[in-house]
Amino acid sequence: MSIDLTKKKCVPCEGIGQAYNPAEIKERLPQVPGWNMSSDAKSIERAFALKNFVACVNLINKIKDIAEDEMHHPDLHLTGYKNLKVVLYTHAIGGVSENDFIVAAKINEVI
Repeated sequence: MSIDLTKKKCVPCEGIGQAYNPAEIKERLPQVPGWNMSSDAKSIERAFALKNFVACVNLINKIKDIAEDEMHHPDLHLTGYKNLKVVLYTHAIGGVSENDFIVAAKINEVI
């Protein structure tokens, strides 16, 4: 699976089929280093420990730009002023789709 996800665009989430099963998620995770499958296999996530609050907000702004461009929005959890957890899943299907891997790859590209 050597597809460059950063060159792909997200597709509208409605009607895209079923969510990936845990084996499919595990198979695709090597394409997005640093990302992990959640314990319930309903999302992929990555944690960032940044230098300070400003660095964290700057990363959030980069993620915001990607999310808006792709029209696929992650859940962002900022805690302890410099710890950011990004959670991606396709809300319309209640699980992980290729869209989540596309956004994860694009986030990896900007860090």
